[in-house]
Parts: sequence; C-alpha cells; structure tokens
Amino acid sequence: MNHEGMSLGDYPMVKIPGGVIDLRDDRTQSKWQVEIKPFLLAPYPVTKALYDVISKNSLTCDGDQKPVVNVSWHDAISFCNHLSQQAGLRAFYSKPNDGESVICHWESNGFRLPSEAEWQYACKAGTTGYRYGEIDHIAWYRDNSGGSIHEIGTKEPNAWGLYDMLGNVWEWCWDVYDEKVYGSYRIFRGGSWAEEARGCGASCRRRSHPSLAIDDLGFRLARNDK
Repeated sequence: MNHEGMSLGDYPMVKIPGGVIDLRDDRTQSKWQVEIKPFLLAPYPVTKALYDVISKNSLTCDGDQKPVVNVSWHDAISFCNHLSQQAGLRAFYSKPNDGESVICHWESNGFRLPSEAEWQYACKAGTTGYRYGEIDHIAWYRDNSGGSIHEIGTKEPNAWGLYDMLGNVWEWCWDVYDEKVYGSYRIFRGGSWAEEARGCGASCRRRSHPSLAIDDLGFRLARNDK
C-alpha cells in the first residue's frame, strides 16, 4: 500500500458489521460474551513507512511496507492521536498530567486501537474455528517466515478483506488484561513471524506492560463507524 499522496482522512478502512463474540481466558477458565457495534478496521497493520512519516521520524516515506514493530502500547496510542490530528479528526485519547493513565473519548471520530473483542470478532470474520484458513496460506509464523518479518498483504485475507490478522506481528489492543493481578498490563493478539503455530489463532491472548517494545509486536488502526 503506497501512503504517498494519500489523504489521511481517507486512510483505507474496512467496515465491520455488528454482532456478538464469545471470549475466554484459559488462565482463569472464564468465558464471556461481548456485543460488537459496527466499526471500522484497517485491512493491514500500520507499516513502518506510515509510522515514520506521521511520527516525524523521517522527512520522506522510505516505502517500507513491513509492519512497524518495537512500538509500545503508549507509542501506539500517541500515533493514533497524531494521525487523527493530521487527518483533521478529533483525537480519541487524552492523558492526564500523570502521563500514565489514558482517557478515551468514545464519541470521537479519530483513530484508535481496537478492543480485544473487536479484534477477535474481526479476525474470525464469521468463521468458527481457531483460524480463518490454512495457516500457511494466511500467516507468516515460525515455520515459514525464515526468521524475519514480511511485507503486509502477502498472505491471503480473511472473508472480510483483512490481511495479516494472524502471524507476521502481534497487535496491541486497547484492553487492560487483569488489573487486580497484572496492573496496567495490556493485551495483544494474533501471533507473529517468530511464534509457533499454536500461538497464531483468533482466541490466543497475550499480555505485557504497556511500555513493552519488541521486534514482533505492532498494531492496527480502528475507528468508530459514524
């Protein structure tokens, strides 16, 4: 996807229909159901090219169409706000003076991270299995990645036109995992180029501190459907 000359307000997004999704936490052996309102989700993870341009790490787009990695949850939140502002949209997040807590403006039209329920619902795209297709056809993971990240969109999409939902890079979601046990730890989903096959599934949940930044963890953009 070429970001040069693109109107940021027209950043490509897929309209995800409303529905319900069943979530589970294997650690606590708990299950729950979440109602999903219609929303918009990017067909690809954020690329290094777009991230560098919007974050002003580079004066020009270097054309790198691999997912951006080594970004923390806080980095992803800041990027969403920067992109919203440059697109003429209302920023979705704000931070009080302590710099750690984040307030969501749910009525905003700006870019944001998907909730984990939205992410899983979009990943499954109406399917009922652990994956939406044969893993070697849809995902870059440990057995086929050659030990490195790959350009976006080079594997088959799911039924809703979303690429790389499994494999290539893990993706930060909005949610706190379990505040009583893990404090501010946030959830990420999807598996990566370095992950075994069993970790690349729609219901696989991982978590870490929001300051974590590693070489197989990125994020994907969402927006409210207004």
